[in-house]
Amino acid sequence: MPDLTVRFSPPADWSRPPRVHYWDRWPDHDATDCATEWPGVEMTPDPRHHGWYLYRFADTTRVRLVFNDGQGRQSGDLVCERSGWFDFNHHWQDAVPPEAKISSPRGGATAPKSNSKSTSGPGSRPASQPTRRTADAGLPPIAERCDFREETIYFLLTARFHDGDPSNNFFCRDRIEFDAAGNPIDPHWRGDFKGLIQRLDYIADLGFTAIWITPPIENRSGLDYHGYHGYDWTRIDPRLESPDTTYQDLIDAAHARGIKIIQDVVVNHCCQYGIRDQVHIDHLPTKYYVPQGSEQGQVDHGPYQGHLGNYSWPNRDDIDNPKAPDWWHERHERDPAGTEPLIDPKTGETVPKPGYDPGRFFGVDAQTLDPDWFHQDGFICGGDWESAHPLQNKHLAGDCIDLATERANVKHYLIEAINVYLDMGVDALRIDTVKHVERNNLLEYVNAWKAHKPGLFVFGENLVKGYGWGDLGGGDNGPSQIRPWWYTRLGDDPRDPNAGGDSGFPQLDFGLFSTFRDTVSKGTYAGTGQILSMDWIYGDVTSLVTFLQNHDVGPDNDFKYRFKGDQWMAAAAYNLLWTARGIPCLYFGEEIEFMKGAPQDVEGEKDCLSSTGRAYFGDHLSDARIAETQAHPIYRHIQRLNRIRQAIPALQKAPMTQVNEWGGGMAFVRDLSDQGSYAVVGLAIGGDQSIGIDGIRPGLYRDAVTGAEQHSEGSLHFEVKANSAGIYVLDGPGKIGEDGVYLR
Repeated sequence: MPDLTVRFSPPADWSRPPRVHYWDRWPDHDATDCATEWPGVEMTPDPRHHGWYLYRFADTTRVRLVFNDGQGRQSGDLVCERSGWFDFNHHWQDAVPPEAKISSPRGGATAPKSNSKSTSGPGSRPASQPTRRTADAGLPPIAERCDFREETIYFLLTARFHDGDPSNNFFCRDRIEFDAAGNPIDPHWRGDFKGLIQRLDYIADLGFTAIWITPPIENRSGLDYHGYHGYDWTRIDPRLESPDTTYQDLIDAAHARGIKIIQDVVVNHCCQYGIRDQVHIDHLPTKYYVPQGSEQGQVDHGPYQGHLGNYSWPNRDDIDNPKAPDWWHERHERDPAGTEPLIDPKTGETVPKPGYDPGRFFGVDAQTLDPDWFHQDGFICGGDWESAHPLQNKHLAGDCIDLATERANVKHYLIEAINVYLDMGVDALRIDTVKHVERNNLLEYVNAWKAHKPGLFVFGENLVKGYGWGDLGGGDNGPSQIRPWWYTRLGDDPRDPNAGGDSGFPQLDFGLFSTFRDTVSKGTYAGTGQILSMDWIYGDVTSLVTFLQNHDVGPDNDFKYRFKGDQWMAAAAYNLLWTARGIPCLYFGEEIEFMKGAPQDVEGEKDCLSSTGRAYFGDHLSDARIAETQAHPIYRHIQRLNRIRQAIPALQKAPMTQVNEWGGGMAFVRDLSDQGSYAVVGLAIGGDQSIGIDGIRPGLYRDAVTGAEQHSEGSLHFEVKANSAGIYVLDGPGKIGEDGVYLR
């Protein structure tokens, strides 16, 4: 017997998601399936048709129903005898109504709409199209840019970048900052898609062609603003969306400016509450937690008045997981004050009770987790961090619960969820916590997404505080199987990278990054050549993503802080990153030395985000201050480097040859002769340098920095000013951009 599927598009003033109340379901079903109690069951957002919701009746040929929003708005009584579409202002239709055919840039799905029942913020709302401008002249259309090495990447934490809609701001319950008068300030969820769209032109002006955003899916945790505590991979977090701005709007607006979107994806773990609609992790509702020495109703923690339950949702619950047990559902819609006695089904004790086991509210017992979804080997500790099995089978933290990624149901859920975003137009994926998933298992996910979207660029994050050579030596204390190069290869010999070919899964270049603590952070290039001499170990070294710092680490010896070296040191580091092999990536704010020397994340017990590298950046992007921001010497420096790299294919795609470094300088060749591009690069750090390089192709060279010309019969000799570069291109265009403080 076929299923019957109904779809409904509610009016703009209805609460969301709509509900369907049904009765007289035929053929007869048991009492629990034949009819619902008013107001019925929630409908699910249709991932492929913006603004529509669906509900499937299994083994049903006829049913009577009423659509409603649970708040007094409803349709009339309806009879449905076949699958169809119902527009409240019109009538049933058998085919997709024209207004539902909202296609993505690639003809796929539109954004999964956020659920208004989400307990972390406002719900979804009807969206309108943003004003768009076409991509800048001279930048090839996105569809023609099939090689991601042509891009440069701007990485940002969406919730900390720019606030376009204060109505969706949200305070996490941890690390709230207060002003002198005791008022909470700086909401953790502050930036949003609307704010990012408002400053896309800023990123384009800086010269970047791709934006890497932190995971936009719905999150749950005491400190989840960054997106790495996934709760529902099929829905966008409502704290990022606005009444007129959805995720689809961001993708479309970026594409209209010639900018690609890289979506950050977590495969390894979920939040401590499980995954909505799939699996529940046992907890008591947070609203019943009372700290020792306190009493219920007395909590005074910013917006968390009375208790620590979610302040933005009327019932003050933290989750809305249909997989939660009956006792949880039984009181989910009531007792927002958290005072009605609740018996802990695990211990028989009654809460709220001051000092009652915090683990029952915030902790996780690994032994009780559902083995269909989770590993049960406990939490990573001590020496586990350099051993493959515990890294890949234990839980990362109390709010990062290790998924059983090898199981078919986990793979199906995650792969299908991300496929929807690829259909929406997402251009590339960055995979989080790579070394915590066994390589061949992780490649199942990567290759599935590539099969779904041919040509997709996917790269990974495998954090290492060293060169990362594994069993190849170099003093590495971890095996190859958890090192970046291993994931770029397909072989099974940890001492021989050439035992297997390119996996097609490049990584963030933590090896090169790790040299910066002893090189550019000290005003020298000495030692950089050592790591570059090992480029052969990677599947495709030219596709690595290179960087000076990110949201987790900085290049100084302690790895904790945003780059705190002198400005000229940073300029010299960017000269290397933009002329060496790999795809350069800038962490938001680097262009103005934002929060220089601050810890990348909270350190001390009382630290708040405003004192870290994750401080809110939007103040520097306000109309009153953006001109000042764009006048910063490093901003201008990055802007020109992007223009130069964009104009010279050899800098984008060629490997490095004839590498020579001597502390105060470097020289190398980028040879892409088969595509008509060839460049000789000389770099100087700290002082002026004389560059000489032999064995190059003969011909006329022009410097992209100074415009100088030189005819070569096989060698070049030129001068480079301190912290500048010489980029001599065979038959090149000459000087690109204007002189700045450093490139001159």
